[in-house]
Order: sequence, then structure tokens, then C-alpha cells
Amino acid sequence: MKERTLTNWLCLSGIISLLFYILHTVVGAMNYPGYDWRSQAVSDLTATTAPSFVVANGLVSIHHLFACLSSVLVCIIIQGKGNKVLRVGIYLFAVMNWASAIGYTLFPLTDSGYAGTFQDVMHVYVVTAVVVVLSIVSISLIIIGGLKNQKKYQSLAVWAAVTLVFMFIGPIGTSIVPMAYFGIAERFSVYSVAVFNAILGLYGFIFIDRIEEKLKYLKDV
Repeated sequence: MKERTLTNWLCLSGIISLLFYILHTVVGAMNYPGYDWRSQAVSDLTATTAPSFVVANGLVSIHHLFACLSSVLVCIIIQGKGNKVLRVGIYLFAVMNWASAIGYTLFPLTDSGYAGTFQDVMHVYVVTAVVVVLSIVSISLIIIGGLKNQKKYQSLAVWAAVTLVFMFIGPIGTSIVPMAYFGIAERFSVYSVAVFNAILGLYGFIFIDRIEEKLKYLKDV
């Protein structure tokens, strides 16, 4: 049985990225007097005028670093495995992580909510649109590709499907719930992607580099 490589171990950076995402919301809120997580968006914590900007922006930058690292390593591991649809889905998910990291770093909100500046337009309408489209397309392809190889990647497809459901709950919820609960609904979307990135990294650590060899071993037995 093949031993885990350094690449497998470094895939655990996906879990670290999730921890730093949680930290940036928790510690950021602690440094933002009057912040109400139930009604305010997560991005308010990293607005340039927010009192939590320095600490929250620092933590979310580390989150982006580990998220990009993990997704790229999973791309490396998945080469030559699974099927083309699954691989393209994982590749696009990595692209989404990079687009999110670069886009939101270059264009943070200027103020809580929406101030209407060029920077805010880029953050809300351009970067977010790119990230959302890439997220939906990549996760949908992972679902389709995972189901095509049921014995090997069905569990990953199931996780991806759950993630996609929560991603849609977010925007639907924000459009129907009172503004006092906007932040709760929005967190369904933003947390679902962060969690899936951790799951994908864990999958790269445990399964992807070893799964075909395990199946061959079980068949021989």
C-alpha cells in the first residue's frame, strides 16, 4: 500500500483555511463594536473603514492563502484520475479560490453595506459574480463527475451536492428574510464554500492519491 506523500499531507491546509475563515468572523466581530452577525454581512468585517479591518483582513488573507494552496494540491493529485468532468470541476474550484483571494484583496468594501464607490462596485458586482459563477459551475461538475464514478467519488459528489444546496439557500434566504436576519442567511453561502474547500482538502489527504490502489488491493483479495 502506497504511503501518503507530502502533497497529501499539505492538502490538510484546506482544513486550516476553514479555521482561519471562522477566526476572521469571530475575532473580527469582537473588534467591531456594535457588529450584529445576524443582520450584517461577513464582508462588513473587512471593509476598509471597519474598526475590525486590520485583524479581520489579516486573518482572511491567511484563509485565502491556505485555501489556494489546498485546492492547487488537490488539482495535482487528481491528474490522471477519475474522469474529465470531475477533474475540470476541481480545476475550476481552484480557479475560484484564486479569483476570490485576488479579487477581494484588491477590492474590499469601502464601508459596511454598500457605499457605491468603484471599489464597492468591483467587490459586489464583479468579483462576487465571478466567484459565484465559478463556484456553481465547478461544484456542479464535481457532482456530475463524481456520480459518473460512483464507487470511487460518490461521497465527494454527495458533499458537493449538499454544498450547492446551501449555496442557493443563502441568496434565496437573503431575499425573503427580514433585514434583521440578512447575515444569518448570507452565511449559508459563504460558509458552505469554505467548508467544502476543507472537505476537498481532506479528500485529497485521505482518498484521491490512494483510492485506485486501494480498490485494486481489495479486488485482488
